[in-house]
Amino acid sequence: MDSQQDTELSSAAADAENGEGWSFAEIAIALGAFVAIVAIAVGAFFYYESTVPAPVTEGSRAPDFSLPLLNGGTARLSSYRGKVVLINVWATWCDPCKQEMPSLEKLYESLKGQPFVILASSVDAHGATDVTPFAYRYGLTFPILLDVGKKLPDLFHTTGYPESFIIDKNGTMVKRIIGPLDWTDSQLQEVQLIRQLVRS
Repeated sequence: MDSQQDTELSSAAADAENGEGWSFAEIAIALGAFVAIVAIAVGAFFYYESTVPAPVTEGSRAPDFSLPLLNGGTARLSSYRGKVVLINVWATWCDPCKQEMPSLEKLYESLKGQPFVILASSVDAHGATDVTPFAYRYGLTFPILLDVGKKLPDLFHTTGYPESFIIDKNGTMVKRIIGPLDWTDSQLQEVQLIRQLVRS
């Protein structure tokens, strides 16, 4: 038995010397490389998880952001503290967004002079080139933000377009609305909520 084991060991050693097998050094290097790759992958995963913002839920603080405005300048959410903010994420190519826009304008006009603002954030790839003729065609007067890099869909974890968020005067997200609404409907729960928050 000992003789057979000696023969096998001698054969393995001969194979290693002849390049027919893996040497201990090669195995150690391969194992080290594998461990390093796994460690890098795990580290990258946890780094990514730590940089992705948590979903914004009703009752949580809305994340602050700043985006360029269609008419020049920059809009920062925190600068509207003390006002009720309706954030609307939309695109010019989105048919439900087109249907919703006139009613958003009417809601905005009905609350002019009161602590309320609509921030309509366009995710159109060509920014002002796409949005300017659209805003003119629909007679939009509320602030329009240009979100070419889709910052808000990432921050708010939107599911599609349009999607809206009602933010109270203290910067808390009160209501998430998926899909279009008729904002001229005074019986609509979301419209009543906005009016209530504006009065409070």
